[in-house]
Amino acid sequence: MKFTSLAALAAALVGTSLSALASPLMPRDVFVPPILYPHADTVWTVGQRHNVTWDTSNAPKQITNGKGMIMLRFENLTTPVILANNFNILLGRIEVTVPTVVDSSEYQLVLFGDSGNFSPFFTIQGSGVDF
Repeated sequence: MKFTSLAALAAALVGTSLSALASPLMPRDVFVPPILYPHADTVWTVGQRHNVTWDTSNAPKQITNGKGMIMLRFENLTTPVILANNFNILLGRIEVTVPTVVDSSEYQLVLFGDSGNFSPFFTIQGSGVDF
């Protein structure tokens, strides 16, 4: 479509914007399940296996991305460490192995799926290396 004047272009943009506003909004299906474990008092030891758990009781009927991934955060930065991947987000739990990382109480998990959600800070120990 070719516009012969700036006014014609402006009129077309306003018309398009108004028709978009008149369209019904589609319901959003963002699912941000709270992580239940690990919690703030949790201490994991390198090499152990643990069930990461999250609450699925408020899941929407339709979830755009139902595949989950759990990554490790350290000191408010998400690391490249993937603890679990490609699982059904509605499972509510997945077993992971504690990776070899420096000992610290500044770890969190990020549960990705339809959205990302952080666990509380918790401790990983047993590497023999303090930070």
